Amino acid sequence: YDNDKEPVDAYIVKSNPIKLRCQARPALQIFFKCNGEWVHQSQHMSQEHTDLTTGLKIREVMINVSRQQVEDFHGPEDYWCLCVAWSHLGTSKSRKATVRIAYLRKNFEQDPQGTEVPLNGMIVLHCRPPEGVPVAEVDWLKNEENLSFDDGNIMEKKGDHNLIISEARLSDSGNYTCVASNIVAKRRSATATVIVYVNGGWSSWTDWSPCNVRCGRGVQKRSRTCTNPAPLNGGAFCEGMSVQKSTCNTVCPVDGGWGEWSEWSACSSDCERQRSRECTAPEPKHGGRLCDGVAVATENCTGGLCTQNRKLLHDAKPQGVENSSDVALYSGLAAGVVTVVLLIVAVTLYRRSQSEYGVDVIDSSALTGGFQSFSFKTSRQANPLLINSSMQPDLTVSRTYTSPMCFQDSIDKELMAERSLLDPLPDLKVKAFTVSSGVTERAEYHVMSHPQTFPRGLAPDYRGVAVGTTLGRRGKNLFSPHVSLTPRLPLHRATAVFGHAGGRLVVPNTGISLLVPHGGIAEDTTWEMYMSINQEDSSTASDDGSEIFLSPAVTYGPPGLDLSYPIAMTIAHCAEVAADNWTIRLKRHIQDNKWEEVMSVNEESTSCYCLLEAQKCHVLLEHPGRYALVGEPLNQEAGKRLRLAVFGSPDASNSLGFTLRVYCVDDTPHAFQEVAVGERSRGGRLLEEPKMMLFKANTFSLQVSIQDVPQLLWSIKPFTTCQEFSFSQVWASNQHPLQCAFTLERYSHSSSQLSCKISIRQVTGKEQILQVYTSVVENEKGVVPFFTQSDCTITSQTGSRAFKIPLSIRQRISTTFDTANANGKDWQLLAQKLHIDRNLCYFACQESPSSVILTLWEAQHPDSGDLDSLASALEEISKVHSPKAVSLSCNQFDTLC
Repeated sequence: YDNDKEPVDAYIVKSNPIKLRCQARPALQIFFKCNGEWVHQSQHMSQEHTDLTTGLKIREVMINVSRQQVEDFHGPEDYWCLCVAWSHLGTSKSRKATVRIAYLRKNFEQDPQGTEVPLNGMIVLHCRPPEGVPVAEVDWLKNEENLSFDDGNIMEKKGDHNLIISEARLSDSGNYTCVASNIVAKRRSATATVIVYVNGGWSSWTDWSPCNVRCGRGVQKRSRTCTNPAPLNGGAFCEGMSVQKSTCNTVCPVDGGWGEWSEWSACSSDCERQRSRECTAPEPKHGGRLCDGVAVATENCTGGLCTQNRKLLHDAKPQGVENSSDVALYSGLAAGVVTVVLLIVAVTLYRRSQSEYGVDVIDSSALTGGFQSFSFKTSRQANPLLINSSMQPDLTVSRTYTSPMCFQDSIDKELMAERSLLDPLPDLKVKAFTVSSGVTERAEYHVMSHPQTFPRGLAPDYRGVAVGTTLGRRGKNLFSPHVSLTPRLPLHRATAVFGHAGGRLVVPNTGISLLVPHGGIAEDTTWEMYMSINQEDSSTASDDGSEIFLSPAVTYGPPGLDLSYPIAMTIAHCAEVAADNWTIRLKRHIQDNKWEEVMSVNEESTSCYCLLEAQKCHVLLEHPGRYALVGEPLNQEAGKRLRLAVFGSPDASNSLGFTLRVYCVDDTPHAFQEVAVGERSRGGRLLEEPKMMLFKANTFSLQVSIQDVPQLLWSIKPFTTCQEFSFSQVWASNQHPLQCAFTLERYSHSSSQLSCKISIRQVTGKEQILQVYTSVVENEKGVVPFFTQSDCTITSQTGSRAFKIPLSIRQRISTTFDTANANGKDWQLLAQKLHIDRNLCYFACQESPSSVILTLWEAQHPDSGDLDSLASALEEISKVHSPKAVSLSCNQFDTLC
């Protein structure tokens, strides 16, 4: 046989038959034998030719094998054939050639899986191709292109077809596909995405910044960035702090001070004597200022000590000369006295001529003390607070202000049948909340009106308060300075005696209240508790001036108060919290002007809880003291709310004069109360409903101008039509009222109406318009006062009347939710449904988390919160089907937080 012409193994693809060939020389006959049986001669195809080189005859025979033949064979081995050749030399057999049906399964036995590896890590992608005959060959694609294995970093393990990249590079990121193929088909695996990521690394620290104070103890910072390298492809951000702070001490400059004057020298021949002093008490150091003033003083001297040509002056002059000198001396003195008298008269006449303009600026420090509750309505027609109600306000920009909570002398708290509310508690299927005598009712607090009264003990005291007068003409400051009273007493105060039943304490008309929960005070124990508002002397809450007060400073006590449960204190603030432009902190007063941070409002804490709302902040506290909300702007978009109002009153010294006073104060009830009390004392009248304005931290000043004054009927004092508050005056006002005044004069008594506009705008910001339309003549019934004299007469409530939730119901709710039940309904779910689900660490550390949650809910809803909302929350909980909740301890919560 010619070895190259023996039959070879073959594969049937689909339904196509294959040909087996056999060639021998010299051969007389050749026949195929398949699976041990001779193939019939008719199925053979033969041909013969002569080898030109050797002259021998070569015979070649072929047979066809079909797919059906192979499928019908069921032997112990694959379908096989061989050929047998005969010649005069004998018989010869060829090798067995197998015939198999070729195929390739569709599904890979193992698809490569996507992975994420760090830079320089190892990438291993596994691939097991589908079963097939013949066995499939495997290739790899990257991003739909054939992967090259020329790079020594990439290798393929042939045995199991794994792709291995020993050191991953960023360029190795991509989509990898395993491709298996044989003579039948080609199959693609699922695509595996490989991401090579880079973990971030810190850059070097920058140099320390200069100390933030020029004198004394301050803070300096240094920073670093996560750019060495920067995180890439989801790599981890750098761990640790990007900013370091360190205390620094800067040597304070010492300004120079003058020492004592020396004795006068002897009178010189020039009729002068001198004395001197030195700048040594103390000497200027570390860049301090030199002493102001002169170091040497000179004055004329007399008394016979002055000589001329070594003779006494009175001896050198003849008698006639002496007499003439005395006459000249007395004449000069007389002329000087006359000049002074004329100057005094002229100044007096000038002041009288200018007094007709009245007062430009009123000292804002006089606007302190308590006053009754008030309410601005959105409609102007029936509002007795306005001088003239014929003109409709702009309701698109006006703002409704309602008085803080006041109490009635008696409120029936047994409005709810316990059965109707508590029957559903075991299964929490709440259907109704408050039913009494078949009628659904609500417990509400109301305001009692007592004309011409102040809250008990809170009547304003104006003794010793200085009132600013006109500051003059062009170039003078047109704004009233802040005058501090010494000593500075609390402006508002409320006290009450509380026991085990707890209660509520309110400082009227300020947005400040205190809720003492039931059980907060031990049994058989009572405490006389108080709340007061203190006006801080400092306008900023930090040494570097970066923080400002956003609320009044509120003190509650007494200092030795011992509580079993935290109290809930509500404080009004003026921050615009719609966007995250502030870092707001709760701080506690230590001493003098020093404050310590209790917590940041948005941080987790187990010692205190803050719930910040748009205009109020509810705080859960355990230790008495003085507290305030302070804020640090994070950008120039941070803003605080201002309340704007315009008041007017006739000029007492000029029957034709009328003064408009424009106030810009922090938008808190307490700040505006100072304005109201001052205006009531002087008979001022509200001319336009107050409006709110957002004042941003962009360092631009606030401009106030008067416009559209009828020129034919009224004149305005020169140089006062546009006035301005500096940015620092408004930004760090710390509840102090800021005001400016416009003094007008009518040309005739027949002009009894005044109409104009007051424009208030922050430079480059939005404008607010206060429309003034009023009568300047008092009618027979007298001036309509600013307030309707509706004051709170009860500032505290004790026992069950202070709470909206009856005690028995509160105890049942607490018992139900303090421990997790089989349905996973615990205090955490209660907090979630009441929207008090932030800082759960704090509640977890309380003896009864549910009770503290309900205390906070009571503080949120002092007069407008419906018990229906609590019932709705309980009904929602009853519909929840969740696995058993895991009750975590305080320490476990601390770990999570």
